[in-house]
Amino acid sequence: MNTDLRYPIGRFHQDGAVTAQQKDQWLADIEALPERLKAALNGLTDRQLQEPYRPGGWTVKQVAHHLADSHMNSFIRFKLALTENNPTIKPYEEQLWAELPDSIDLPADVSVALLIALHERWAVLLRSMSDEQYARTFVHPASQQTNRLDVALGMYAWHGRHHVAQVTTLRERMGWTVLAD
Repeated sequence: MNTDLRYPIGRFHQDGAVTAQQKDQWLADIEALPERLKAALNGLTDRQLQEPYRPGGWTVKQVAHHLADSHMNSFIRFKLALTENNPTIKPYEEQLWAELPDSIDLPADVSVALLIALHERWAVLLRSMSDEQYARTFVHPASQQTNRLDVALGMYAWHGRHHVAQVTTLRERMGWTVLAD
């Protein structure tokens, strides 16, 4: 396990072409994220949900809401790339979104429910895509990088595991037991 509290599973990195095995694993990760997040949050008190996962970091609740915000944006980016030729996507200020009232005041379960529905739709879309569709691209205007959808799939599979690990490593450090459903 990585000792960097910000990146407990390390940073995402992809070298070379995406293999069918990688893609299958990433699809499974996308499908599993809502339940993994639900399990990581299970039994936490309101006070624990207000605990930052690291000094200066977001609270557990903000992490849950961020996952919903980020994955909604990614779903839209995939649909844009599938229906337009190399579109330039709209970035968002994730740190500012995390400070809005819905990320501060709403229960984390609201975003878990949103992720359950979103990932069900996203998985249907992802599983229907051909290799040619996974090769489609979008441009991120901040980096001016062209992003392939197969690599974006890997990045968002990592993103979900990354944020769940922030919650689970906090639970481990704090000695908060995980309750079974």
